[in-house]
Amino acid sequence: MQNRVFSQELVNQVVDELKITNLENATIGEVLLLASRLEQATGIPFIRMDQGVPGLKPCRIGLDAEKEALDKGVASMYPAAEGIPVLKNESARFVKAFLDIDVSPASCIPVTGSVAGSFGAFIACNQRDREKDTVLFIDPGFPIQKSQLKVLGINYLEFDIHDFRGEKLREKLESYLKKGNISSIIYSNPNNPAWICLTESELKIIGELATQYDTIVLEDLAYFGMDFRTDFGHPFRPPYIPTVARYTDNYILMLSSSKIFSYAGQRAAVVCVSDKLFSRKFEALAERYSGAGIFGPTFVASILYMITSGTTHTTQYGYAAMLKAASDGQFNFVEETSEYARRAKRMKDSFRKYGFRVVYDKDIDRDISDGFFFTIGYKDMSCGELMQELLYYGISSIALSTTGSRQQGIRACCSRMSEELYDVLDERLKAFAADH
Repeated sequence: MQNRVFSQELVNQVVDELKITNLENATIGEVLLLASRLEQATGIPFIRMDQGVPGLKPCRIGLDAEKEALDKGVASMYPAAEGIPVLKNESARFVKAFLDIDVSPASCIPVTGSVAGSFGAFIACNQRDREKDTVLFIDPGFPIQKSQLKVLGINYLEFDIHDFRGEKLREKLESYLKKGNISSIIYSNPNNPAWICLTESELKIIGELATQYDTIVLEDLAYFGMDFRTDFGHPFRPPYIPTVARYTDNYILMLSSSKIFSYAGQRAAVVCVSDKLFSRKFEALAERYSGAGIFGPTFVASILYMITSGTTHTTQYGYAAMLKAASDGQFNFVEETSEYARRAKRMKDSFRKYGFRVVYDKDIDRDISDGFFFTIGYKDMSCGELMQELLYYGISSIALSTTGSRQQGIRACCSRMSEELYDVLDERLKAFAADH
């Protein structure tokens, strides 16, 4: 392998120092540390495709609103567990503006990032019915959410959607749901890591089955409106962003500020529970928490509050201001984030030029959108082999196997690409192809 940027000996040395037990199955955090350590040791920059962090400047509207809130003294006051009224109102309005879904402000609850939202939702969904003790993942997906279930001791099942698109999804889902033990179904849309987007007909299948089998759908909308094949950036008029909320009342939507407003550092998100589910009574919750057993109040006061004691006061004001600006048509977050599509296209073009292929390349019969993530495979290399080999050429990524995928390849994130790195990427992929 004459064209490697980093020698196998050096990589192995750093792997040993970091106590990474299996490089082929390394977590996002382990790959991030490894790439950073190799950069520090050699001064040679990596093409960083590992961690999905925003690559744009944070939304100024949120920053200014937080500063104003600080100047008014809110830092000395505990935030209400259910969230400040302005954020709850703007969240409900934002959902109406871009999803055309009616949800009341009371059912919109701020959380310390969607990770905290899913953690609390897993607890509430699994405790509401003693017979339903298992979460079903429509994979590939976000590995952290499975790690949360390991912490909680909650069972989960998973399947790779790659071979079950369209009407095939119904039979596959029902094969799990008919057993009666599935408390909730979780997926991201657009998908992390594959960037596939579930179609309206697929979301209708999920919603209908969720109602039939009394299963709650956790819809992670971290990349809200970022299917750039359609312009979703105009509030209160179609086209509206696809959502399962059109097809069932058993839903919890997770709306993060991290990517759409480049606000990841402030850990601001909102979970929107359907009004019907929010007000529904569950005897199992009543017995456990010695209360009325109403889903929404139990979720907020008995579960979420025990995790973070509310969401940072100033952050709530910042998020509310950004949501308001988007709903008012004063800030087009879709236009802002479309930069990721341009980056992804340029990166994909380089990979394809040197014999790589996009693994998840279709939404049924339509090419997937360019966006924040994409997936890449090479010849007959396994996930772990490709991820490890690319490290030697100064390209960091994560293996698809760590996301629940059964396909062979890696996840690539385009957020940290900059203009001066495209030629570097091209040179390194050329070197990789020459050696392979």
